[in-house]
Amino acid sequence: MTNHDHTETGVDRRRFIASAAAVGAVGLAGCTGGETDGGGAESSIGQIGSGREGRGLPGGTPVSEMPDLSGELTVYSGRNEFLVGPLVEYIDEQYPDLDLTVRYNSSTDHVNSILNEGNGSPADVFYSVNAGSLGALASEGRTQAIPDDVADLVREEFRTDQWIGTSGRARTVPYDSDEYDDADVPSDIMAFPEEFDGDLAWAPSYGSCQAFVTAMRNLEGDEATREWLEAVVDSGATAYNNEFRVCEEIADGNVDAGFTNHYYIQRVLDGSPDAAIDTAFTEGDAGAVFNVAGAAIVDTASDVELAGNFVRHLLSAEAQDYFARSTFEYPLIPDVEPIGDLPTIDELDVPDLDLTELSDLEATVDLMREAGVDI
Repeated sequence: MTNHDHTETGVDRRRFIASAAAVGAVGLAGCTGGETDGGGAESSIGQIGSGREGRGLPGGTPVSEMPDLSGELTVYSGRNEFLVGPLVEYIDEQYPDLDLTVRYNSSTDHVNSILNEGNGSPADVFYSVNAGSLGALASEGRTQAIPDDVADLVREEFRTDQWIGTSGRARTVPYDSDEYDDADVPSDIMAFPEEFDGDLAWAPSYGSCQAFVTAMRNLEGDEATREWLEAVVDSGATAYNNEFRVCEEIADGNVDAGFTNHYYIQRVLDGSPDAAIDTAFTEGDAGAVFNVAGAAIVDTASDVELAGNFVRHLLSAEAQDYFARSTFEYPLIPDVEPIGDLPTIDELDVPDLDLTELSDLEATVDLMREAGVDI
């Protein structure tokens, strides 16, 4: 991925303030742990394709121009029903001949289920909250090739021949804007906690956090990662069961900063536009990883064409706009813009990391426990 200096683009890649008044309110509240997304109140299905106030119709290929979906299809979704359920229902409602079954659980549990079910797995599509779980399933030989015409919809760094990203999330450092300025937040993730004098929070049992630590292992090595983890534990960092909660606690003034994906800050601000929380980006390290939610066709899919076309629908104009408006993620097709005052993907200073390397979560969990992290 190309990295551009913010002085050239005019966008400060380390900080943005969400413009909640401009994007309307979804008001997501409450989360679940594991590797599912944060959940809360469901968004209106009627929003899909209509755009929020002040937002035009999305670009990209609309559902009306997608291949019809008909037949039986089972999707194992590691994405929370509160967040993606309205989108899945919208797709289902377009096709009276589609018999769609969706099973919601954590991405890790779904991977384990598919492996345990063997050749008898009913899963046709695995929809994951992160690339690590997609890579884990693919490494076990339980996926099959994404059709070329579907894969071509997304940039190469966000797909392999066995899975494809459908929306993106940037790793960030949310902080209490009443107590700190952007300059107070280290731009090097390895400088935490020594160079930050406030109280930290994180969600070490959460899948996104474990993927972040996996990225650190790949970029910095196990020993440096162990030392960083031990330093965070020794600092007394408060552990919560999900990253939305981390951002809520920062906004409430209970902790000063944390480590989360970007959209959790956006969700807090969407419900409370005046909340005292801003976002900083670190530079070129594990704290700046850009991960993806995505989908794979399971090797047991009974109708590979149907499975591939369902994945294609997750990259439709309506779906990509939904991810921007309702989950505050980065759309992955170039014709749909993200919501809020976000730097573009190319303006983020991301590390040089193959997302398939994030699949080694078991070794990460072992290292975190060895470092004294309670997960």
